[in-house]
Amino acid sequence: LTVMGEARMDPNLSPPDSTAQQDSLFSMTDVFLISLITGLFTYWFFFRKKKEEVPDLPKMQTVVAPVRDSSFIEKMKKTGRNIVVFYGSQTGTAEEFANRLSKDAHRYGLRGMAADPEEYDLSDLNRLSEIDKSLAVFCMATYGEGDPTDNAQDFYDWLQEADTDLSGLRFAVFGLGNKTYEHFNAMGKYVDKRLEELGAQRIFELGLGDDDGNLEEDFITWREQFWPAVCEHFGVEATGEESSIRQYELVVHTDVSMNKVYTGEMGRLKSYENQKPPFDAKNPFLAKVTENRKLNEGGERHLMHLELDISNSKIRYESGDHVAVYPANDSSLVNQIGEILGTDLDTVMSLNNLDEESNKKHPFPCPTSYRTALTYYLDITNPPRTNVLYELAQYATDTGEQERLRKMASSAAEGKALYLSWVVEARRNILAILQDMPSLRPPIDHLCELLPRLQARYYSIASSSKVHPNSIHICAVTVEYETKTGRLNKGVATNWLKNKVPDQNGSSSLVPMYVRKSQFRLPFKPSTPVIMIGPGTGIAPFVGFIQERAWLKQQGKEVGETVLYYGCRREREDYLYREELTRFQKEGVLTQLNVAFSRDQAEKVYVQHLLKKNKENIWKLVNEGMAHIYVCGDARNMARDVQNTFYEIVSEFGNMSQPQAVDYVKKLMTKGRYSLDVWS
Repeated sequence: LTVMGEARMDPNLSPPDSTAQQDSLFSMTDVFLISLITGLFTYWFFFRKKKEEVPDLPKMQTVVAPVRDSSFIEKMKKTGRNIVVFYGSQTGTAEEFANRLSKDAHRYGLRGMAADPEEYDLSDLNRLSEIDKSLAVFCMATYGEGDPTDNAQDFYDWLQEADTDLSGLRFAVFGLGNKTYEHFNAMGKYVDKRLEELGAQRIFELGLGDDDGNLEEDFITWREQFWPAVCEHFGVEATGEESSIRQYELVVHTDVSMNKVYTGEMGRLKSYENQKPPFDAKNPFLAKVTENRKLNEGGERHLMHLELDISNSKIRYESGDHVAVYPANDSSLVNQIGEILGTDLDTVMSLNNLDEESNKKHPFPCPTSYRTALTYYLDITNPPRTNVLYELAQYATDTGEQERLRKMASSAAEGKALYLSWVVEARRNILAILQDMPSLRPPIDHLCELLPRLQARYYSIASSSKVHPNSIHICAVTVEYETKTGRLNKGVATNWLKNKVPDQNGSSSLVPMYVRKSQFRLPFKPSTPVIMIGPGTGIAPFVGFIQERAWLKQQGKEVGETVLYYGCRREREDYLYREELTRFQKEGVLTQLNVAFSRDQAEKVYVQHLLKKNKENIWKLVNEGMAHIYVCGDARNMARDVQNTFYEIVSEFGNMSQPQAVDYVKKLMTKGRYSLDVWS
């Protein structure tokens, strides 16, 4: 075209030139026509393609389906539910309570559903009033130092930022906590208070369950007053007695390929054979145990140090984080349950949810064998809760045993007392109950449906990733005790870990694990002094802290005073990490090592006594040095006693009254200068 344009512009061309130009023009016209035809064909082709793609547009819309599914309102409307019970659960108990409450609803002509807040858009709460006789119940556990559970974190964040009008929402909250912790039931209290602030209507008072006491009784007591309040509010009545309704149906597989059968995996099938990061609670990493040594030199207990190899896992951790491990139940307990119930434990089966709309298709990964379920998925060592006893009662052929089970599951004072003494205080697990009630022989599939899930166990990491980037260290004590019935009960995880001995092929030394982030952190500035208080296995995170301070010092950083208060029973019996601590002290990393041996003299000496002895130095470090305080270990006694000691020190040297001293320490906590990593 450019050439054509140029030809028209030149009138002085000679005849020969003109002829040549015409030849050229002809050929260019051919090119133009061919290009035009090609262009038209290409346009037609793509135009036709688009037309063909039009019918496929609805398929593209399926991409947004998960957004619609995240609306619990739509799901409730679709399935005819009017009560939703959300749970914030770290160990499975809050989820269990939520399931029980949602199941209760049918007795009052209502329909309930338990829901994980992580799976739904909670901003839809303002639409719940669109459903007749609707109610939202929240079973909220508090984790750590007043924190929400992992699955309730997004809900908590939303509540903090929300300015939604929830005036049409009716709600009730049951909190699960432990009074030995500083922030007892913080999450339950916050949800209850915040929902009211946003205009929601509380139809029953906040329930506060205490796991240090009797959480099951607290829940039953709240529940038996909660439902009458619901009835009064909605003008409904109970339609009958509590009845046993199966949630899952049994399917036995006789010809299933073993490649499709779960053998202990937590999420994806064959995930233990084909490991893929990132690793978390639903996809744990199989770490090899490279070291397992006994730490104590004497005594009845077994204290151990384990090292888990995390090479090539891409797992990252910081000093103070927790490692979660998934243990396995003792095979002898599993076999005894199989024998008592006359079951072939290697039968492959699935338990399928009868509610097809439920997000939870199975109570644990299916298909699997009864042996795998009882070994890796179900809690068979803790005393069962009252709802399990109630459901099992129908299978006791002896009327006396049946009545006893029903009585323990009732809300009557006599029944609660019997449950407390016969089950809780006697620490009877499901095997002990089956042994002590010869006529009770439930179908094993119903038992598997009722038992709670076996939970991961958390341990404070006893290493620094700066020094040990490819391994995570654990410090633990095996749990073993005799019950009132004369049985020997063993802690599931610690006894399982005890037997994880490194071997050459690594087959018997694999531990499914993942890391849970913690707020228990060293100060940002290495020059800030630290005061660490951790008797017994409470020393674990401080081994990591000291390793890290030593590493920082090697890097040429200015490292502040590093003070440790450690306690054990006897110096020659259970002084953990003695050699390491002595070395760190000689190197000048550990500036003070204060050890309390509680049983080496007539009068018992604990860490709080050593704190009082050095109170002037403590006050100077806290007040002038802006030291950070860390407490790790027993929450029931030690942590409380240590905190009271700090109140005394602050009161004496800060010239403050007791309430002022308490306020001073609380402010240290708020500022992140007084941190706790405790358990009960």
